[in-house]
Amino acid sequence: MENSKFKAFIECINKGSVTAAADSLGYTPSAVSQLLSSLERDLGLKLLNRSQKGVYLTPEGKEMEPVIRKCLADEDEVIQLAADLKGMSAGTLSIASYPSAAITWLPRIIRRFKNDYPGININIVENIRSDIFEHLENNEADMAILAYSEPMPYEWIPLTEVEMLAAVPEDNPYANAEAFPVKEVENYDFIMGSWGDEREIIEILDRNEVKPNVKYTTYDIPVTVALVRMGLGISMVNELGAQYWEGHYSKLPLEPREFITFGIAIPSRERLSKAAQKFLAYAMEEFK
Repeated sequence: MENSKFKAFIECINKGSVTAAADSLGYTPSAVSQLLSSLERDLGLKLLNRSQKGVYLTPEGKEMEPVIRKCLADEDEVIQLAADLKGMSAGTLSIASYPSAAITWLPRIIRRFKNDYPGININIVENIRSDIFEHLENNEADMAILAYSEPMPYEWIPLTEVEMLAAVPEDNPYANAEAFPVKEVENYDFIMGSWGDEREIIEILDRNEVKPNVKYTTYDIPVTVALVRMGLGISMVNELGAQYWEGHYSKLPLEPREFITFGIAIPSRERLSKAAQKFLAYAMEEFK
């Protein structure tokens, strides 16, 4: 059973339609449909329902999806091992990351790594915590760079601590203060990142027994800062990502001061490819 059928099936799930999957794979929609039909005939199962709105999994398709993803991941492992045996002259490394780490640390680490291993292609997937875990679970990422928070279902390698800051409008009474009391969060409209589920912020608020008045939810720091600049509320941002967004708002330490630990999560150190092991060593060296 050719892996092209598996790839067509998974890409349809990832993209949500046969047409989008065809564009991604460089096939025609008709060719993708034929691959899907052939796969279903081979297995004797209907895996996908098709409609004008796209495709969605049947109950049997939901059962088969993780197994097929694993087959593709195993194929990648074979290709990567061959690259390892050739001296890491070829291969692909996929890294899921918080956007704040992706725009600050990753470029430096990648530059050093690519100088030594120019044949390794690197895919960077910027995402929030829940989606990063999904990428690891589905074997779509070799490792992930994010902040520590419970639960942590993967092997964890801490790298460094990053301070959390209050982000407040220019006309906020605390704009020129030395620090922003965490307790004061309750007195302002609050902007919460990660679509309202930013675990690091939630843990800080819980520790300080603060209940925020969440008026807006965003994906990441740029939109959060834009809302703060317009005076729509206050928020918390990590200093890593906030360093790229200056002017027309104030960033100040929290009181009490709060830090989060950034690090790398991996499904299994033993199963890491040689390229991933090398990249992990480069990342650890960066923060030694």
